[in-house]
Amino acid sequence: MDTVAERRRELGGFLRARRTRLDPTAVGLPPAGPRRRGGLRREEVATLSGVSATWYTWLEQGRDIQPSRQVLDALARTLLLTPTEHTYVLSLAGYTTLPAVVEEAGQVAPGHVQRLLDALTGFPAYAIAPDWTITGWNAAYADLYPNVATVDAGERNLLWLVFTDPYVRDLLPDWEVTSRRFLAEFRAEAGPRLGDLARSHAIQRLLETSEPFRAAWQDHRIEGFTSRLRVFHHPAHGAVRYEHHRLAPADHPDLHVVIYTPAPKDDTAAGPPSRLR
Repeated sequence: MDTVAERRRELGGFLRARRTRLDPTAVGLPPAGPRRRGGLRREEVATLSGVSATWYTWLEQGRDIQPSRQVLDALARTLLLTPTEHTYVLSLAGYTTLPAVVEEAGQVAPGHVQRLLDALTGFPAYAIAPDWTITGWNAAYADLYPNVATVDAGERNLLWLVFTDPYVRDLLPDWEVTSRRFLAEFRAEAGPRLGDLARSHAIQRLLETSEPFRAAWQDHRIEGFTSRLRVFHHPAHGAVRYEHHRLAPADHPDLHVVIYTPAPKDDTAAGPPSRLR
């Protein structure tokens, strides 16, 4: 089970990572000089947010303190958090409704979800559980990514495959960006359940074996999902362009159905390719 202590540690780690990436000039402070590292100092964040430096330090250290909603709102303004990041911080501190406890993810999508996937003829589509286990897919997705049908069921996790399968690296011309974007979305969705999901087999193996994953995990980046343009370099079909969508069945809200539809000729209608700050 996830614990309050784990959420405090995640909150502290996220605030520290965000603080150290923020340009001082973005909040009205002088540029960093030659003897100063990038980012803001704890004292600066505390002053701008109206709290003591000691108290803010304790917050980053994950100590047993309970910040008020008003203080977290002030920190969000100081650190220029996006709405998704702000919501994530509030969820870690207990100011949003906690999701239901997630049981161990099943390896097979419910029958009606699989039938929905199969009905999307010609549109690559798959379903993922809360820990991002791929639980179902259709023929068009298997054509785009053939290994999904042959990989061991215990390794059929989207994050594991993105970070470890050489085929995926070749398939994604923007692998460095997309892989980190996926992880940022995973963290945003996990919220206060991150401690539970981080103990999954796939995440633990990635932390042990993948240096790019470890580095991205330590960045504590948060990014909400948006429908967007995706480009793939398929070995047989060449460059293929899709619009990336995601839906949740009403009777299985924790299960996400991901669908790729042909990108419109006017790519601006599909939105820009994914990017992280």
